[in-house]
Amino acid sequence: ESMPRLAQAAGILSHAPIFIDDTPGITLLEMRAKARRLKSEHDLGLIIVDYLQLMTGPTGVENRQQEVSQISRGLKSLAKELGVPVVALSQLSRAPEQRTGDDKGRPQLSDLRESGAIEQDADVIMFIFRQEVYAERDENGRLKDPDLEGRAEIIIGKQRNGPIGSARLYFHKQYTRFDNFSGRQDPSNYGGAKPDFGGPKLVKGADDFGGTPF
Repeated sequence: ESMPRLAQAAGILSHAPIFIDDTPGITLLEMRAKARRLKSEHDLGLIIVDYLQLMTGPTGVENRQQEVSQISRGLKSLAKELGVPVVALSQLSRAPEQRTGDDKGRPQLSDLRESGAIEQDADVIMFIFRQEVYAERDENGRLKDPDLEGRAEIIIGKQRNGPIGSARLYFHKQYTRFDNFSGRQDPSNYGGAKPDFGGPKLVKGADDFGGTPF
């Protein structure tokens, strides 16, 4: 029963305007050249880098931090040149795992790995945080606090032209999918009940958003 649906979905994706380049250690020059061509031929609308630390920076830099800094600034320059947003994923340091209590695992700007330039160059920095990953469990692997099941947050750590804060999400583990949580959503849409997290909520800057996160 699943195979026909899988084949149908694969057919749709094969014709989608998505271009994947898995060149290992791609350089800024290579990415810029390919992005320019796609912009010219297909009106490129978005670039996603997964992830920034896998790219290769220019030669002649003294250390890895400088290399990542050059990559970060190069991506910023590319976004301005082509007039398209660049979404760059980044690794984090081990610092979040060393925190304690409710903050265990919670990321912050200083956790961005290998370069402070990422924090400086980015217009918006967002983190996804799932407290249930770091929460205490019993001997059977069940959460001691079952209310954390499916609970997630999108944390806006930086926004150059707006407020920062966080909004609650729901994580559908079976689909590896994050959704904006709303009490108006029908839990049956995704095959499971959603716990009541109280709806979207900004920790800081709620007045600027009128009470909604985006």
